[in-house]
Amino acid sequence: MESDPKTSEPKAGVCSASRPAEQAVPVTPRDSAAASSKDLTSPVRSVVASPRPVKGKAARRRLQLPPVSQTETGDEEPVPAVPEDQEEAQPLPPLCASPMRGMWRSEKVALYCDQVLQGSKAEDADEAMSKYLSEKLRLKDTWLGVWKTNPELFFEKYEEASIPFVGILVEVTCKPRQNLSCFKVTVSVAEPFSSNIANIPRDLVDEVLGEMEYNAPLLEVYPIEGQGADVHEIALALEVVRFFYDFLWRDWDDEENCENYTALIEERINLWCDIQDGTIPGPIAQRFKKTLEKYKSKRVELIEYQSNIKEDPSAAEAVECWKKYYEIVMLCGLLKMWEDLRLRVHGPFFPRILRRRKGKRDFGKTITHIVAKVMTTDMVKNLSSDTLLQQHDDLNLALDSCYSGDIVVIFPGEYQAANLALLTDDITIKGVGKREEIMITSEPSHDSFVVSKADNVKLMQLSLIQQGTVDGIVVVESGHLTLENCLLKCEGTGVCVLTGASLTITDSEITGAQGAGVELYPGSIAILEGNKIHHCNNLRTSDSSKSTLGGVNMKVLPAPKLKMTNNHIYSNNGYGVSILQPSEQFFIVAEAALNKAAASGDKKDDKMLSKVMQTLNVEMNNNRIEANLKGDIRIVTG
Repeated sequence: MESDPKTSEPKAGVCSASRPAEQAVPVTPRDSAAASSKDLTSPVRSVVASPRPVKGKAARRRLQLPPVSQTETGDEEPVPAVPEDQEEAQPLPPLCASPMRGMWRSEKVALYCDQVLQGSKAEDADEAMSKYLSEKLRLKDTWLGVWKTNPELFFEKYEEASIPFVGILVEVTCKPRQNLSCFKVTVSVAEPFSSNIANIPRDLVDEVLGEMEYNAPLLEVYPIEGQGADVHEIALALEVVRFFYDFLWRDWDDEENCENYTALIEERINLWCDIQDGTIPGPIAQRFKKTLEKYKSKRVELIEYQSNIKEDPSAAEAVECWKKYYEIVMLCGLLKMWEDLRLRVHGPFFPRILRRRKGKRDFGKTITHIVAKVMTTDMVKNLSSDTLLQQHDDLNLALDSCYSGDIVVIFPGEYQAANLALLTDDITIKGVGKREEIMITSEPSHDSFVVSKADNVKLMQLSLIQQGTVDGIVVVESGHLTLENCLLKCEGTGVCVLTGASLTITDSEITGAQGAGVELYPGSIAILEGNKIHHCNNLRTSDSSKSTLGGVNMKVLPAPKLKMTNNHIYSNNGYGVSILQPSEQFFIVAEAALNKAAASGDKKDDKMLSKVMQTLNVEMNNNRIEANLKGDIRIVTG
């Protein structure tokens, strides 16, 4: 049953758009009725949207003169300054450097998921953030910081583009509080009087602070440099909380049942990092940011509209409430789609390759393409005298020159090639030397790394290193692909074999996948011989079905065909082998032994599992499956 948008008011937790600290603009003050709402009593979120109505002398004395920024220069006519008997504000001192900017994504994940949230559910996130912040504030009671507040408190007219905030140097006193429902600190103007607005009168600042009882929201205060390690710790804690509510928190989080909230936070951290480092293309990232900011502003707009309805709403007011409410619901759905699309790694794939096959050359000959900075006679001495050769120093150009039947020979070095995601012709790509010396890395801004739809593609003696691509490290859309003596260092999903495609992997190593090392879609075929698959499923996940993925995952209906011989599948965070089948299927078995090296179950389960394996066309011989976090083999209902 849907809730009434008038009586079931959305929380005003994340009202400010995500901006860098030095450009932060606090939330525009709202009617005090909104602040008294039951939904604004969460420990930290109330700080972010804290209203500060100034109704006394300070409100009457707001400057009508245009503010003059400390950075303004030029030959324009000077703006009237403050009276001669009042001191002009000094420039603001430098703030503590933002520690968050230098963190790797893995460090951010560890900080939020392991240190701050510590397995908390969404409804407990406010309490966890408050506890973390309180512990840091005990390090030092008094320190100096810049209070960044809304220019509307001081100026009747100003340009937001040039004056995004008014900053005042203040002395901050943190007093221990029993009630963490409102994180505010006592502030007073510090010496020397400093601001980013040169012509702001000090007595006006004092009057504004007096109207606020010298209390300011803690998250609006930014510690300055030169105050020691303890204040740096406080600065980091404040940045951690701001970043959480600006980008990681969603207002719907505590309204939905999420089994693993820290996994959801990790997914959003990865999304933010991918936007920052360009993995997600700029125009797409910009659309996501605009959607997020629009959602936040519309939510505040609804709360303000609701707070201005003093009695029972009229029919027109009720209609307007519903209109605003459903607009927010629509934006919420769009944001969820954005987040889910980023996590396509376990969802349905769609064809990536639209390029046609070239086929064979008109004169019927094949060419061997040598990829090296310089070609020497030693490189070709073992080739027959009638071999046609082409030399390239760029792997991408070599692939672009290929026709069916061609061979690409790669000598040691580091390479990138967007054309690996467009394999439509039957070619062989092989390295010369140790596979660790022939390193091919993906381009982070691309969705795909290696994608094949040719009848027969071979990759031999190579290292494939995935960096930021969304899809699997290798995706077989159709036809057959062979990986022989290759090292696959995954960052997204491992090898994915789509419906109707086939794969052979021999003597290779797959590690680091954020999901299964090998994922078989319904109706696919795979032969795995002599491989190592380990340390896969390294991504926390809010979806319990994904947490089972580890070494090899099969999706049933129609059943894929799998033959595994002499493989070592170990140290994966899910199961060694998982078989995902619809819940209406009749066979559901518990974890059981796969072979002598696997963990043992009872005889009944062994027999049942054996029967299922025969039904699924799964043949397994002499595999070592061990030390996997969830177990060695499992039939999982989906």
